Amino acid sequence: MLRLVRLLLLLAVSLAPTFSQAEGPVPARTPVPSISIENPGKCVAPAEEMRRNHMEMLKHQRDRTMHQGIRGEPVTLNGCIECHASKKTGSVLGEGNFCQSCHAYAAVKLDCFDCHQPKAHFKAAGAKP
Repeated sequence: MLRLVRLLLLLAVSLAPTFSQAEGPVPARTPVPSISIENPGKCVAPAEEMRRNHMEMLKHQRDRTMHQGIRGEPVTLNGCIECHASKKTGSVLGEGNFCQSCHAYAAVKLDCFDCHQPKAHFKAAGAKP
């Protein structure tokens, strides 16, 4: 019986710091991403779906554009940039800006902009026919 009391006492003492910290918000070790929609409008999907599936949507659209020549679809990288680019910098990249902020938080490599322009209202000159 004495052993059980000691075990319960030890358990209570060891868990005390855990419960005392649960009263208030615990600061995050990693900065939370800056989610700001600079030009609000109607997104192509609800926020939760976009968080989970935006890359699949963009890859699907990329394949339709590149392989089938279909343009003007509702899901485009330029469309995303137009709404999410910072009004201050005009870009989705940079500290605190939409894409880079989330990708840094999720520890996911952001490689779209190795080839694509990260700024809003950018029109590529393109080759003349």
